[in-house]
Amino acid sequence: MMDKIYIKGLEIFAYHGVNPEEKENGQPFLLDITLHASLDRARHSDRLEDTVNYAAVRKTVQRVFTETKYDLIERAAQAVCSGILEEHPLVSRVDLLLKKPEAPMNALFDYVAVEISAERGAGQ
Repeated sequence: MMDKIYIKGLEIFAYHGVNPEEKENGQPFLLDITLHASLDRARHSDRLEDTVNYAAVRKTVQRVFTETKYDLIERAAQAVCSGILEEHPLVSRVDLLLKKPEAPMNALFDYVAVEISAERGAGQ
């Protein structure tokens, strides 16, 4: 069984969406990220290099999520998961809930979201 590290409610302002105003004006997105990794070494060593540095993961997520303007949040979510797996070798799996609370729908709602999972070696 893998251990987990959670990053919940990470807010990033970005320019994703199919509508021109979404790409021009941008909007906030919320990311709930679960990192699956073996934390056994870190539990015994108390050394940062033996675990997943969640501050470094946050930097990866910020960069990957904002460097391209995607039409679909599905594609943006996949890019984030792939970036984490590529740059953080101790992470074996990423679960991501990507929320778009200001999606352009003419209705009252909390958010729209996609949830995806990606694993190391599974077609990244």
